[in-house]
Amino acid sequence: MERRRFKQTTTLDQRLEKQAKRLREEARGTPPGIERERLIRRARQAEVAAHINEWLSSAELQPPK
Repeated sequence: MERRRFKQTTTLDQRLEKQAKRLREEARGTPPGIERERLIRRARQAEVAAHINEWLSSAELQPPK
């Protein structure tokens, strides 16, 4: 069985930021409650993941010796 492969057209940071923005907009239209909190939590997770990815790919990060 062969895997389907495709190249991403945008960077991981861009996709995570776009997802976070979409989730925050969706949360604004949702009434207060569990669903809204879940959307906000997922948006925060996407933002944190983007920051971690940015940090890991930075030039200042040195490999362990």
